[in-house]
Amino acid sequence: MALTNFVPDIWSARLLTSLSRKAVSGGIVNRDYEGDIARMGDSVKITNVVDPTIGTYTAHTDITINPASDATQALLIDQSKYFAFEVDDVEKAQVVNAGAALAALTDRAAYGLSNTLDAFVLTAAGAGGTAFGSADLAINTATLAYDTLVDLRIQLDKNDVPQEGRWAVITPDYYGKILKDSRFIAAGDATGAEVRANGFVGRAAGLNVYVSNNLPAGAGGANTTNKVTLVGYQGAITLAEQVREVEAFRMEKRFADGVKGLHLYGAKVTRPTGVLVADTVVS
Repeated sequence: MALTNFVPDIWSARLLTSLSRKAVSGGIVNRDYEGDIARMGDSVKITNVVDPTIGTYTAHTDITINPASDATQALLIDQSKYFAFEVDDVEKAQVVNAGAALAALTDRAAYGLSNTLDAFVLTAAGAGGTAFGSADLAINTATLAYDTLVDLRIQLDKNDVPQEGRWAVITPDYYGKILKDSRFIAAGDATGAEVRANGFVGRAAGLNVYVSNNLPAGAGGANTTNKVTLVGYQGAITLAEQVREVEAFRMEKRFADGVKGLHLYGAKVTRPTGVLVADTVVS
C-alpha cells in the first residue's frame, strides 16, 4: 500500500524551502528575466542599448548623427538536473518510521540539487567576470585578507557599480583570516544567526560576505587553498528557473513507492565588470 500521508504539496514545499535556504548563490544573483522565460520558453534575449557618442559642437558646423544601436545576449535554461529514488514495501516494513526516512531522503536530494545549482552559479560567475590582480594572490595575514576586499570594493567603484546589493564570496580559509581582523563586522545577533544558514557571515568593506566551498579553483588547480574570490553586485548575474518540482508515485511494476524531482535553470553574467574574480591563495 502507498504512503497514505504523503501529500505532494507538503513535500514540494519542503524541497523548495531547502533549495532557497541552503544555496549561497541566492544572495548574489537577480531574477530579472525569470518571468519571461517561465512564460515563453527556454531562453530569452536580453537587449541593451549602446551609449550614444558624445561630440563637441562648433558653431555653424554640421553635427554628426550616429545611428542608434543595440546589443543582445541570450540567457538559456541549459541545466537539467533531477533525482529519483524508490523505497520497496518490504524494506519499508522493516524500517521504523519509514515516512521519516523518506523525508530525510528528500531533504538530502534537495540539498544535492541546491549544492549543484550553487556550484554552477559560482563557476559561471568566475568564468564570466572580470579578472582582478595577478594570479595566485597571496592571502597570508588577516590585514591582507581584509585589505584585498577593500581593493576589490574600490575597483567596483571605478567600474561604476551601484552601491546596493554588493557582495563577496570567500572560502572558509579566507573567512578564517578576516575573522581575526577587527574591522570585520560579524553577523552575531539573532538575525545574523538565522541568515548564516545562507552562508552569510557578515560585512566587510561595504560588502555582504558569504562563505562557500563551491568556489571554482584558481590557477593552482589541485591546491585546495587556491580558489577564486568573487566580489560583485546582484545586478550582474541573472538566474532563472523554469521547473522546480517534486512528486511521489507508485512504481507500476514493483511494490514500492518512488519520489522524483526535476530542476531546470540557467545563469549568466550579464554585466561582466560587475563581477570581479581574484585568484587567491590563502596560507
